[in-house]
Amino acid sequence: MKTTKRRQTRFRLRYDKTTGLLLISPWLIGFVLFKLLPILASFGLSLTDFHMLKPEETSFIGLANYVRLFQDEAIGYLIAFTLNSAIRTVPLQLAASIFLAALLSNPRLKAPTMTRTLFFVPSIIPGVAIAFMWYGFMDPATGWLNRFILPFFGLAGFNDMYSDAAAAFLYSISSLWAIGPGMLIMLGAMQSISSEINEAARVDGAGPLVRFFRITLPMVTPAIFFTLIINLIAVFGGVILLDRGNTFRGGGVPFDRYITYWMFEQWDLGYAAGLAWFFFVIVMIVIIALFSSSRRWVYFPDRES
Repeated sequence: MKTTKRRQTRFRLRYDKTTGLLLISPWLIGFVLFKLLPILASFGLSLTDFHMLKPEETSFIGLANYVRLFQDEAIGYLIAFTLNSAIRTVPLQLAASIFLAALLSNPRLKAPTMTRTLFFVPSIIPGVAIAFMWYGFMDPATGWLNRFILPFFGLAGFNDMYSDAAAAFLYSISSLWAIGPGMLIMLGAMQSISSEINEAARVDGAGPLVRFFRITLPMVTPAIFFTLIINLIAVFGGVILLDRGNTFRGGGVPFDRYITYWMFEQWDLGYAAGLAWFFFVIVMIVIIALFSSSRRWVYFPDRES
């Protein structure tokens, strides 16, 4: 009997594994063909001098592209600009996500489902559409900001829209439109907190702010950490097009725009691939540093012993 049950269990496990692989095979095939293989191919290209207009002259040059990027004067500025964008936008996104999640998790909220949906909807709007909307709002000649809002308060018009400072401000504000997923993560974490903990704190005389900062925030730090990682990856890997496709000018554009410049304007795919892998290493260093620091400020109940 035991031998028969073991065979049945093994057959069942093998059947489940086969069924699971068949179900995920469309995604798995797409991942291998359209993500994994191009990623590996890009590393191979980074070791060559591949030029898209002269593919027949391609030759293996080893680490020459990586040596070249350390001699590129624009690299340091672009890394600083991208890190500055992350420092400027990610804390703002986290604070807004936590604030909205706290409001939407309030039991006194009327029509919670509809309200949460309304706050989430802007995050599914394409980033390019949001950028053009902000440009239309802040355009010096036709935008509502200069024509109606600032004159109403007796303020001077906003006429330097295409400066680096204006672009940074627009990017910071428009990034708040993408906080929907982070808000839902925070909302789920807050709703998972046992009501008994808050009730005990209320009985002990703790007010709403004390309960929020001493109980709610520490217990949702895993969600904060996860959202922080997701937002950083979004900032590093996909920045809103605030330059309207202008060519690289040495300022006001992030690192990934510089990669696009070398790929589609200079046609130097080998150097562009080297830049992409170099930036990938920088992102991984930041992520690893965050994971290393998470033990000091992220609350993991399963680690308590």
